[in-house]
Amino acid sequence: MPRDYYEVLGVDRGADEGQIKKAFRRLARELHPDVNSHDPDAEEKFKEAAEAYEVLSDSERRATYDRYGHDGLKSGGYAPNFDAFGSVADIFDAFFGGSSPFGGFGGGGGRGGPEHGGDVAVAAEITLSQAVSGAAVDVAYEAIERCEHCNGNGAEPGTPIETCNRCGGSGQLRTVARTPFGQVVRATVCDTCQGDGRTATDPCHVCRGRGRNVKRTKLTVEIPPGIADGQRIRLGGRGHAGERGGPPGDLYVLVRVREDSRFVRDGDDLVTAVDVAAPLAALGATVQVPTVEGSVELEIPAGTQPHETLIVRGEGMPALRGHRRGDLRVVVNVVIPRRLRREQRELLQQLADTMTDENLRTDEGVFGKLKRAFGA
Repeated sequence: MPRDYYEVLGVDRGADEGQIKKAFRRLARELHPDVNSHDPDAEEKFKEAAEAYEVLSDSERRATYDRYGHDGLKSGGYAPNFDAFGSVADIFDAFFGGSSPFGGFGGGGGRGGPEHGGDVAVAAEITLSQAVSGAAVDVAYEAIERCEHCNGNGAEPGTPIETCNRCGGSGQLRTVARTPFGQVVRATVCDTCQGDGRTATDPCHVCRGRGRNVKRTKLTVEIPPGIADGQRIRLGGRGHAGERGGPPGDLYVLVRVREDSRFVRDGDDLVTAVDVAAPLAALGATVQVPTVEGSVELEIPAGTQPHETLIVRGEGMPALRGHRRGDLRVVVNVVIPRRLRREQRELLQQLADTMTDENLRTDEGVFGKLKRAFGA
């Protein structure tokens, strides 16, 4: 079953035309393949959004849909046919014309002013210990840079650059096509000058006339103490080179913190567990508990119950902003002895025979016991 059109666009049923158009533009920006190449379903999601917009932006179709749903549209002869378009960019052109409403990408386009370079993303993996202390990590990535041989103009030094004969210098080619929306004029980037409006008579032999090269770059990135898994670090100006004198894009470093089997992170706190034999939990003891940087001694108070949590101050993660450091929360796992020898069994039996209600009395209710057992 197709999804509800209002749900697809994320608007209420009472949304006006302006709200519907704004919602579709927002989705179109998110799903455009130029900025969402990592999602293999982006094209299908965009077509779904385009179908919803096509219906809800038309008052008659919207009224039919509101009354009778998808079946009502079908019985009335409506059927989306986006397969008639060659690409998602063509669908953009059909809705918005040759000029993109999304600021620098979309169908059509041509020669214009400086264009900002695209961003680059790269991942860096660190250990939990490095996340505590901070680290310098080497990353390698490929980015588009301006060709140094031709200074980015695509021509051999000293040779002329002429107006493109195919597009007449406009950087665009316009065609008229019949689509499900009627006759539509589509503007596409000139395939000869790639939208620049000019061509080199003698293309640069280094970049083959493109004006830019793909270069592999190695960089040392400073990871700040306290960073969490999935956070990004932005390095301005380290992305793809801009076009026609535009500024370069940025580099985003996605930090992945490798799991440490000893700890679970909860904000700036670390959580660990320590096994304590039942007799020691009853009598009290001193045990060693792990920290990221080594270990510390922890006093187990006499009468400690299973799953009680004890706090070691200042042994968690440093705050990413500020000087505070989180705590280490130690969950006590009281271990019941097994495979007892005869003398051990006799000693425990003697203990059991001397137990009274006073030894087992607790002020904790059922809810408190369950909360402690499940770590809530």
